[in-house]
Amino acid sequence: MPHRFVVEADGGSRGNPGPAGYGAVVLDEETGQPLAQTAEFIGTATNNVAEYQGLIAGLRAAYALDPAAHVLVRMDSKLVVEQMSGRWKIKHPDMRPLAAEAAAIFPAGQVSYAWVPRERNKHADRLANEAMDAAGRGEPWRPATAPPAAGPANPPGTGAGASVVPAPDADLGASAAPDATGATGARPATRTMGWGPVPDLGPPTTFVLLRHGETALTPQKRFSGSTGSDPELSPVGLRQAEHAAAALAARGTIEAVVTSPLRRCRQTARAVADRLGLDVQVDAGLRETDFGAWEGLTFAEVRERYPADLTTWLDSPKAAPTGGGESFAAVAHRVAAARDALIERHPGRTVLVVTHVTPIKTLVRLALGAPPESLFRMELSAASLSAVAYFGDGNASLRLLNDTSHLR
Repeated sequence: MPHRFVVEADGGSRGNPGPAGYGAVVLDEETGQPLAQTAEFIGTATNNVAEYQGLIAGLRAAYALDPAAHVLVRMDSKLVVEQMSGRWKIKHPDMRPLAAEAAAIFPAGQVSYAWVPRERNKHADRLANEAMDAAGRGEPWRPATAPPAAGPANPPGTGAGASVVPAPDADLGASAAPDATGATGARPATRTMGWGPVPDLGPPTTFVLLRHGETALTPQKRFSGSTGSDPELSPVGLRQAEHAAAALAARGTIEAVVTSPLRRCRQTARAVADRLGLDVQVDAGLRETDFGAWEGLTFAEVRERYPADLTTWLDSPKAAPTGGGESFAAVAHRVAAARDALIERHPGRTVLVVTHVTPIKTLVRLALGAPPESLFRMELSAASLSAVAYFGDGNASLRLLNDTSHLR
């Protein structure tokens, strides 16, 4: 019977792009026993390039152990997992050769992919950081443990060049947890990027995310979506918009202004655009959630009138508010489409995006690869500023969240 392996892989860049490295470990799926590990510094690269390099190295190490093995790849890179699973398109041309190289190592059907949280990928992350740290000292990466003095060097299915090293007791502990192992193993025979040049991905497209100023409903914490009364800014909200405009004008980095079609956002966007001398573009994809029958109600009122619907909505991103409202899953799909269109329309530019609580939290959640329930764990004040940078390889970086210093 062919072996069943788990490959845990990761890569990182200190600068994105910046000094980068990868790490990978091959585990026995049944026992969690580490069979091989590899790590390498790859020069200047982005996070996603390093992550793909870690995947390639991990698959090559698994192939050296048993070319007929079935492999489960576990990574905390949502981008790599979704692209290699065929669910996401590989948009950046420099990522396609890396994905093709990874796909060609094993025959089709022998490798599957699963996303895991970062805390469950600690071993591979540690190896990547070890490789970068070693490079900073001017040294090549070396495994933390040496091969055993005696014992089988090549268990069934391993190649002649592969070595197996038992994990240190301090790492394994009482259980063979996949994210708490230590081992050494085969290094890949080749790598794509090496010490040579890496793709010049250019400057990121940066969204400066501005939540609209207060309306009369904001202090009362009432549901105010896309199908309610479409309130205008209150006097407080108008002052907040002016404060935001002054702060953004002082920074001098905004190159385009895009807004939700709802009145409170258009008023906020106009205050900034007038100060900057820019036009305002309206994008319907940036509108707030349709809260259905909950529009205009407080949370307590919804809980009193529609308790079962509210509980379902809080438990599932696919559940819609009472009366044909919009689920968070539907909002995420709409907002992601608007995001992609804006990135394509404004490559490498800094764009002010004036929108609402849910679209901003959704953009932050998607940038972080966080689960849907994270929407309930973010604070987003009226007229606050957040920022997300989108790189040419599909990677995103959260730069700022809920900054209200300009309002004080």
